[in-house]
Amino acid sequence: MTINSTPYDVAIIGAGIVGCAMARRFTLEGARVVLLEKATDILDGASKANSAILHTGFDAPVGSIEVGCIQAGHEEYRRIYRDFGLTLDECGANVVAWSEEEVAKLEQIQQQAVDNNVMDTRLITGDDLRKVEPNLSDRALAAIAIPRESLIDPWSSPYAYLQQSLMNGGEVMLSCEVTGGRFDGSGWKLETTQGLVRANHVVNCAGLYGDLVNSSVFGQAPFTITPRKGQFVVYDKAASRLARSVILPVPTARTKGIVLFRTVFGNLAVGPTAEDQQSRTDSSIDTETLRSLMAAGEAIVPALKGMPVTATYAGLRPATEFKDYQISADAANNWITVGGIRSTGLSGALGIAQYVYGLYRDTGADHTALTDPVIPTARVLTDTANRDWKEKDHGEIVCHCELVTRREIEAALSGPLAAKSLAGLKRQTRVTMGRCQGFFCSARLAELTEGRFVIPMAEGVDK
Repeated sequence: MTINSTPYDVAIIGAGIVGCAMARRFTLEGARVVLLEKATDILDGASKANSAILHTGFDAPVGSIEVGCIQAGHEEYRRIYRDFGLTLDECGANVVAWSEEEVAKLEQIQQQAVDNNVMDTRLITGDDLRKVEPNLSDRALAAIAIPRESLIDPWSSPYAYLQQSLMNGGEVMLSCEVTGGRFDGSGWKLETTQGLVRANHVVNCAGLYGDLVNSSVFGQAPFTITPRKGQFVVYDKAASRLARSVILPVPTARTKGIVLFRTVFGNLAVGPTAEDQQSRTDSSIDTETLRSLMAAGEAIVPALKGMPVTATYAGLRPATEFKDYQISADAANNWITVGGIRSTGLSGALGIAQYVYGLYRDTGADHTALTDPVIPTARVLTDTANRDWKEKDHGEIVCHCELVTRREIEAALSGPLAAKSLAGLKRQTRVTMGRCQGFFCSARLAELTEGRFVIPMAEGVDK
């Protein structure tokens, strides 16, 4: 079965953060776009778990595609977030040195920031650091302050990107896995689990499965994904007062290391780990690793000891054998691959979309950009936002930990991006994500979502 008689200008594979930003960019540029996602909900792969930090790119590899995309994405987010009603907590970050050996590396890190055109960093002493972070351990010797590192909502923003695409003519197909495809010299016939999708160009943003998608079409891929697991511990909201900024370690060649950060939802988190594995689906957590994370957090902020833990989780980053993003255009086949978008994907998404549209335009394809695109109002879930429970007519509150109303749940269960799983509903409302983790509201949720989820709550555990 062929789904569309008129080919789309662009088919985008993968509705993670990057795919959502890509759909928005191509739609705004005037292209006819379809976004294909194999899961029942968007953001269901690597994008469902990250540290929700909007980076400046101060420590990204100098001259890399990654640093260019992070900085372009950072700039665009700051330009649009007010129009969308999105959150931006400009808390800043501090790269903290805990040994003399790490102190010696701070000047090198600051020089890297200068080389990346991040000019507003400054070296500070341990005493100066404790004036702004009084709960930090006395072991902190010095730091680099990075003022423009910020916190954002990791789910409301990509939802808003995709909503803008849909409101301006874009389309999305969920539960639609791409299994192969044929290029006839002018366009593609993508084989999917819902039938053939015709498109002139394809952008592969399949995240953890990006190499497999390329292999299914071309028989090979320019990189190999080795999933890198990152486990996190989320402390109770009372802990959020213990840190004002994002506390970063001196990074290693392999990882940014364990970060201590507030969330825009009022919690404080510690993580991630960096564990390479073969499984693309195993996001399990283990007790010993979580204990080591808690110990690391308490070494940074001693007052965390004894603080209740609200939740734990793990995410998988699509690491490759290369350090930089793997973005390349195959002009002869009208195909662009966007791979290896690791932990900075949230920061870089809007910039990646700009970069990829440039590659697309370089192939000779172009469109007339929309002159007055519709701008959606984002569903913002932070404590400081105008949440529904604050309205006089809010009606029933279903999740009392996160103060989620029935009206918010019903809104998330409708429309083209209606939640089809509890995980999807969590990302749209934060229901069950509070201190009781759904102990008190799950039965009511099962009633409200009856017939709406692919797997009913009573039949499966949804992470």
